[in-house]
Amino acid sequence: MKSLLVTLVTFLLVSTASFAQKSFDKNKVIAHRGAWKAQAHPQNSIASLKEAVDLGCEGSEFDVWMTSDGVLVVNHDADFEGMDVETSTYEELLTKKHENGEKLSTVEEYLKAGKKQKGTKLIFEIKPSKISVERSVEVAEKSVQAVKKMKAEKWVDYITFSYEGGLKVIEMDPKANVAYLTGNKTPAELKEAGFFGFDYNINLLKKNPQWIKEAQEMGLTVNAWTVNSVEDLNWLLDQNPDFITTDEPELLFKLIEERK
Repeated sequence: MKSLLVTLVTFLLVSTASFAQKSFDKNKVIAHRGAWKAQAHPQNSIASLKEAVDLGCEGSEFDVWMTSDGVLVVNHDADFEGMDVETSTYEELLTKKHENGEKLSTVEEYLKAGKKQKGTKLIFEIKPSKISVERSVEVAEKSVQAVKKMKAEKWVDYITFSYEGGLKVIEMDPKANVAYLTGNKTPAELKEAGFFGFDYNINLLKKNPQWIKEAQEMGLTVNAWTVNSVEDLNWLLDQNPDFITTDEPELLFKLIEERK
């Protein structure tokens, strides 16, 4: 009886993981820092994440820094409400709040909120440290540890401007999807290093449009940031990328619908 129970529990766990992995929406739309603009939510807040989920975005991007006492927090800029994140303790940062009253989220709190749904992937950006490359690698290491601790691997894709940090993620979790942001590596170089794809600035891709086809022929994914104008969105849609990161997810949904 005990053996049967163990088998049943294992089956349910595997089935749940598989469902989580396969159920995410497929529409190319990645909300940049969550869906914050139209409804005036704070960027990188739980509220902007929920808005992206409600819109049905394929992914919602968020940015991660490490405090001076080693806590991973979700914030785009190097400072939060005027306080430098990397040189402040988490307790010190808690003296400030987002304009909607939310406190600064830890990565674990953010992942917990994100795991309450199975439609929108969590696009985990590991911010490069302004202190040192070594610290960037440490942030990457702690990020993977946090994702594993929260059992959120099926929900998370990683992106980063730190090449060294990206390599660290690949080393720690070879199955992880890791895309590079900086734009100074060719598709061939990224493929050789084990990256999942690239997520390059729209202007860089306009100068090197051949990289889009090259990357996809190599099995790499193509994304671009941060694409907000109708002209740029339509140009990129014509290239058939895998994803588009935008502050205007509602507009992108509208343009995609018009093409059907």
